Amino acid sequence: MTTRAISHRFGLLGSLAAGVLLWLAPLEASAQGRLDAHYEASLAGIPVGKGTWTIEIGDDAFSASAQGGSTGLLQAFSGGKGSGASQGRVVNGALVANAYTATTTSSKKSETVRLVIANGGVKDFSIDPEPPVDPDRIVVTEAHRKNVLDPMTGAMIRVPGTADPLSPEACRTGTGIFDGRLRYDLKLDYKRMENVKAERGYHGPAVVCSVYFTPIAGYIPDRPVIKHLAAQRNIEIAFVPIAGTRILVPFRMTIPTPFGPAMLEATSFVTTAAPPRVAKTQ
Repeated sequence: MTTRAISHRFGLLGSLAAGVLLWLAPLEASAQGRLDAHYEASLAGIPVGKGTWTIEIGDDAFSASAQGGSTGLLQAFSGGKGSGASQGRVVNGALVANAYTATTTSSKKSETVRLVIANGGVKDFSIDPEPPVDPDRIVVTEAHRKNVLDPMTGAMIRVPGTADPLSPEACRTGTGIFDGRLRYDLKLDYKRMENVKAERGYHGPAVVCSVYFTPIAGYIPDRPVIKHLAAQRNIEIAFVPIAGTRILVPFRMTIPTPFGPAMLEATSFVTTAAPPRVAKTQ
């Protein structure tokens, strides 16, 4: 297997991981909190990338941003890097995104995706430079862009109620995602509980969910990677909480590939809670 083939395949698989990192229902914030995390990506145990993720949830606004790049063999081949960000308002406790941007850069090209979000869907979007039209690609219609989340805002689960959010109930959900090109559904199912430990920051319980990927539009049906991902029944994500909230975010993600497991895992996961702001009285 050539370096080019491995890099290309991992890059496409990694796009799903980015969709999850950079995933899962309209979110309600039960408090204010912040996350500063560092992640490492590997393929068959070989490091291939590093990234960071920052989330801030305030009284009336929120923001999330991620950035990363290839390392080792992949860096020597492509020098790829990327960044993504989502922001919006906190309305009656719910995180309501209004904008999403993602930029990817390799040795050959750079591309920026922008989404404008309103009324529970993607109102407008663009890809710069505009990609050529492929007649084999399933067209994304206006209906496909309704009742969907951007990949960054969708990378969080809000567990309702007052019981421990780290429970099987956290995995009993799913959502539609639109990343500017691909429209797909992600469905979760409970798998197990386990303990995780970052080199810095969080150590404690995690709820592990199985993830099922279903492409809807914006893809080319004959692409081997799409077929591989849609057929997988062993993709899993371990979720842990942002301190002081009922919001869970990915600590580790594993995707089986023909070259070994592709994994994205937190090496540093520092999260802090801030108490809700109390209105001043006269």
